[in-house]
Amino acid sequence: QVQLVESGGGLVQPGGSLRLSCTSSEFTLNDGAIGWFRQAPGKEREGVSCIRVSGGSTTYIDSVKGRFTISRDKVKNTVYLQMNSLKPEDTAIYYCAIRQFTPLCSPYVEQYDMWGQGTQVTVSS
Repeated sequence: QVQLVESGGGLVQPGGSLRLSCTSSEFTLNDGAIGWFRQAPGKEREGVSCIRVSGGSTTYIDSVKGRFTISRDKVKNTVYLQMNSLKPEDTAIYYCAIRQFTPLCSPYVEQYDMWGQGTQVTVSS
């Protein structure tokens, strides 16, 4: 079974930055779409950003546009989420997920095939 592993979360002050990583040791991230989602306490999981692996087009939710950047390193088989100007409302568990059989990004949780275990991001002074 494909396993995705996230890393890079932590505690950061408002205005700070973090870079999240998503990689797989069993699967080459050459096709499909990779999404970053987040889930805050008491809230539903929401799509934050997505990248089409082939082609590289990206999407973002409005609340992170201009602050977050999703990218892919083919050599390292890793997808990144660079998060700048972090705000307390960005606090959540962040997950990466893959749509293996389609290159189309989607904001819907149920349309992703595999998920990582999540990494905690806490923005607080």
